[in-house]
Amino acid sequence: MSTPSAAPDIATLEEQEARLVLAGFDDDAAWRLGNLLVELARERRAPVAVDITRGGRQLFRAALPGSTPDNDAWIARKRRVVERYQVSSLLVGTRFRAKGTTFEDSSRLDPDTYAAHGGAFPITVRGTGVVGAVVVSGLPQVEDHALVVEALGRFIDAG
Repeated sequence: MSTPSAAPDIATLEEQEARLVLAGFDDDAAWRLGNLLVELARERRAPVAVDITRGGRQLFRAALPGSTPDNDAWIARKRRVVERYQVSSLLVGTRFRAKGTTFEDSSRLDPDTYAAHGGAFPITVRGTGVVGAVVVSGLPQVEDHALVVEALGRFIDAG
């Protein structure tokens, strides 16, 4: 994975979400996806924490060397954005910036509770909609997002 230098635009982020749709998602799928994310992060020596939830229930959690308790707070804040808006946390923040403002200034949501920073991505099941979120925290926000997108793409390709 090359290190992205700038956030993807709205069209790219929307295309990712349209493409990264799963046929189904159960506890075993969460385990496989979580382990894939951990494997990718370990290969890169990325100091991240990984969290996967479905229906408000945490199904996977890992904290790799170099991650900190602060990553836990970021995970919770980014996950809440996905739960509220049903799209990736990076897309939410990018949409606010495209309007000439920021999420923090214009969402009217507590920034201690919500963070529209990259790294949280909706788990979308075909025919059902958003059922959960996969979140990475520990890298710059665009890299957190890119790691999740890469893992979801590989997960879907693996069947």
